[in-house]
Amino acid sequence: MSPTARSLQTRLVLRLAALFVAGTVALAGVLVWRAYDTAGSLSERELSLRAEDLARYVTADGRLELPKHLQDAYADPAGGNIFAIRHTNGRIVAASPEAFGPMVQRWAATGEDASYLRFSGLPGGQEYYGLGLTVGSTAGPLSIWVARAAGATALVHSFLEEFVFDIAWVIPLFLLLALAVAVLAIRGALQPLRDVSKVASSIGPTSTSVRLPTAGVPSEIVSLVGAVNRALDRLEQGFDVQRQFTANAAHELRTPLAIVTAALDGLKANADLEKLKADVGRMNRLVEQLLSVARLDAIALDISGDVDLNQPAKDVVVLLAPWAVAQHRAIGFSASERPVMVHGNGYAISDAVRNLVENAVVHSPPGAEVSVAVHEDARISVSDRGPGVPKEHRQQIFERFWRGACTRAQGAGLGLPIVAEIMKAHGGTVTVGDAPDGGAVFTLAFSPPPPGGGRG
Repeated sequence: MSPTARSLQTRLVLRLAALFVAGTVALAGVLVWRAYDTAGSLSERELSLRAEDLARYVTADGRLELPKHLQDAYADPAGGNIFAIRHTNGRIVAASPEAFGPMVQRWAATGEDASYLRFSGLPGGQEYYGLGLTVGSTAGPLSIWVARAAGATALVHSFLEEFVFDIAWVIPLFLLLALAVAVLAIRGALQPLRDVSKVASSIGPTSTSVRLPTAGVPSEIVSLVGAVNRALDRLEQGFDVQRQFTANAAHELRTPLAIVTAALDGLKANADLEKLKADVGRMNRLVEQLLSVARLDAIALDISGDVDLNQPAKDVVVLLAPWAVAQHRAIGFSASERPVMVHGNGYAISDAVRNLVENAVVHSPPGAEVSVAVHEDARISVSDRGPGVPKEHRQQIFERFWRGACTRAQGAGLGLPIVAEIMKAHGGTVTVGDAPDGGAVFTLAFSPPPPGGGRG
């Protein structure tokens, strides 16, 4: 199933659309039915009123005296209106046309409730529909039949059809408008969920204290958000325990490793001893890296200071140059002609550069030189002459404990992740590419302070 089909918003909109379409069709059907039903009711009511009106013009001696305008209306053959009045004794009081009289003479007497009829047989061959009912008058009860030609209501039905078709085009517009309003309402109702999702996406190993907000969240979702927050509480406790264990273990290992290192320095040199010293050295480096990881995870770096990038880079080169020479490598340093000021933590930046230089020395062949350069656009680059880093691994090398299958180093895979964490805390980045003369070049890119924000 596609993400769009799984979307809660899409499901709600589709269901509302189906509901609106069904409701609109039903409403249109009811409207048309009621229109025609009302037209029929009005026609029947009009015929009943005509019968009562005719009864008022019957005199006490049983004669019909219609006003001139009514005589003309009933005499007009185009009107299609006919009537017949019969006394209870069976005598025809009046009929229009006269041929209608003999026809009703044969019909049964009417009652107080209207009886509806449809007939033909009069001159002209037209079909009529109407009703018959008993109406009181000064001459006594009268049976009165009134009818009109079947086509006489064509104008009314034509008007109704025109009205229905005139409003038919409004229905799709109304439907689209209702759907648009529904979509906006749904989007507004789901906005708290998008806000929660945005906060959730920011939670990671370095931000385990963040919790999902419950303000504005629908009550149906509050319990789920609460359960997630409680799960995050348990995860944070687990991370804290892990960090504390790492820090404690590293601290406990420092003293015995220092004792072992001192004891090895007092022994007579030989090939096995040198190998043992190298192994202990790697263990010391691992302990230092574990302590660095624990500090980075537990304490937010203070990056409010002004740092000239030339200084930490120079300090690292001076510190590691003797070690590099002992490894039969060299370290070259190229400082910027002017101070390169950034907001940051000088000790953390030195730690990042030191990790890069140590990796570069380890990966470079004997006799090669590692180059450290400070650039005026707030960058520090460290280049080596090693095998380089394959493009498919250039993101993975910054993950904790990741080590390539063909790596020559014997570290624990913590040096480069420490560099990445330090740069993230500084709002910068660390990237790796191909060095111009072969090998790899690692670049620390910082954000320079705004003009006037640092020392000159």
